[in-house]
Amino acid sequence: MAPPRILLCGDVLGRLNQLFKRVNSVNKSAGPFDSLFCVGQFFPDETDRLEELMDYVEGRAQIPLPTYFIGDYGAGAAKVLSAASKNSANQGFKMDGFKICDNLFWLKGSGKFTLHGLSVAYLSGRQLSSGQQFGSYSEDDIDALRAFAEEPGIVDLFLSNEWPSGVTNRATASDIPAGMSNSSGSDSTVSQLVAEIKPRYHIAGTKGAFYAREPYSNVDAVHVTRFLGLASVGNKEKQKFLHALSPTPSSAMSAAEISAKPPNTTLSPYTLADQVDRPKEATMRAGDNAPDSQYWRYDVSNKRQKHGNGDGNKVCFKFISSGSCPRGEKCNFQHDVDAREQFLRGVCLDFIIKGKCEKGPDCNFKHSLQDEGESYSRKRPGSGNNSANRLKECWFCLSSPNVEIHLVTSIGENFYCALAKGPLVQDHVLLIPVEHLPNTLCLSADSEIELGKFQNSLKMYYKNQGKEAVFFEWISKRGTHANLQAVPVPSSKAAALKDIFNLAAEKLGFEFVTKKFNNNSEGRKWLKTQFDKNFSCFYVELPEGSILSHLVEENEKFPAQFGREVLAGLLNMADRADWRNCTLGKEEETKLAENFKKLFDVFDPSQRLLKRM
Repeated sequence: MAPPRILLCGDVLGRLNQLFKRVNSVNKSAGPFDSLFCVGQFFPDETDRLEELMDYVEGRAQIPLPTYFIGDYGAGAAKVLSAASKNSANQGFKMDGFKICDNLFWLKGSGKFTLHGLSVAYLSGRQLSSGQQFGSYSEDDIDALRAFAEEPGIVDLFLSNEWPSGVTNRATASDIPAGMSNSSGSDSTVSQLVAEIKPRYHIAGTKGAFYAREPYSNVDAVHVTRFLGLASVGNKEKQKFLHALSPTPSSAMSAAEISAKPPNTTLSPYTLADQVDRPKEATMRAGDNAPDSQYWRYDVSNKRQKHGNGDGNKVCFKFISSGSCPRGEKCNFQHDVDAREQFLRGVCLDFIIKGKCEKGPDCNFKHSLQDEGESYSRKRPGSGNNSANRLKECWFCLSSPNVEIHLVTSIGENFYCALAKGPLVQDHVLLIPVEHLPNTLCLSADSEIELGKFQNSLKMYYKNQGKEAVFFEWISKRGTHANLQAVPVPSSKAAALKDIFNLAAEKLGFEFVTKKFNNNSEGRKWLKTQFDKNFSCFYVELPEGSILSHLVEENEKFPAQFGREVLAGLLNMADRADWRNCTLGKEEETKLAENFKKLFDVFDPSQRLLKRM
């Protein structure tokens, strides 16, 4: 498919007639274009342009193509946006735009969504004093963007109204428009956000000038970022206010295309920004007397809170998304471990934080919790902490409405086998107890025997394909529904498994307890002697008979997807380390499951075909 064709515009200032006259001209000569993004002030400076604006809002004039804006300030903004907010079609948490009228959408607050294959993130409004209903971004908006920055995948476009402070650092001086070095229309919060988000393109307005900065490299990312500052519509200096772009979505690019660096690429301007643009008092970190309000949005006062016992029901986005918070005990919001674990299992962040998600079928994440813990009862009216509710919400209980039965490939008396959701490789499967058990180390003798049969069958199945089986399990002390993952790796890479797991452990600061066994049964008996239900635990069973196990201490940072991440590194599939990058449609999942059942049938220990449930 051809890359999407988009138009970018600076401050509109209510001059919609002039804007769309130019858009129509460009659309005829170089189009058609798919959409228009407007940054900077969208509404007029003066009330005398309100009639022109309202002609479009009220349908007397037509907008030629889907238009998105983030500059929600200026004359008439409060009236128009208040009406849009009250519209029932715009209720809820919408990140892909509140509809103002046909072809006009307000990107409110902050968010990230996909349009024509492009990943688009945005920060609406400006950095102004609190208490203003429209036109200024909130602390929640900043924190949500920090969480989005932790998500896998590359952001193609990042839209902000104000320029990021320090963007001209390390740039060629002769290319910088006159007066662009002053701080007016610049925002240090935006520079910190863009350094975290690392978009391929960053577009901003408010400076009143056009500036296409040289591409710059990013810290901890292979791709470059290009910054575009756009002038205002109808500016007297005849500066460019409309710019055309046709970027291939990063999701459709090869690794070589993503990592390509033009000859004029500079170092990141923001590695200097801390020293050049930020006031001295804003550079303090945890342990200093003054809060670092620009760096971390939860430092809203000097009041110290007990770690993890913060402000009411609000939780720390940074902790949920990354597993750590640089503010430590000074963070004023809760470091909710349960919410963090649900996020790692693929539960929608909006569902976790807000108790609901209104993105509907466009959301790729789960909208149910695996464990009806006490800490969630406040978020779901009528939810309880009893066994019936827990089983009803569980992803893996066969009686649950949430189980994805089309992935199930065989069922035994005590165990069943299912293809993994978002598989690392083909034939990546889960071995799951039929009974709702917290881990596979607390099985009955009969269940343990059946598990052994499934494991041996998978070993033979993989061996027939020139591969070896790696089994691993992450056991949370909070206990959900156990699942033992089985991943095939090429036999040529099997010898490196122990070394790469030990190397990964070393990087995280721990050592595995390791022991080798002649058969699977002996190894699992030993594992049970190592397991302590008061601790979380990770273990991996390697093809040559070694078992590596690790009990996770209470405050130890341990990634729940550790086993998958290590194998992704071994197989040179770093982009598939997160299962959410690998999700497939239900139709394709069903085909893969049916194919696996046919090939596995001769090895299947269940001795019966899966019946439709």
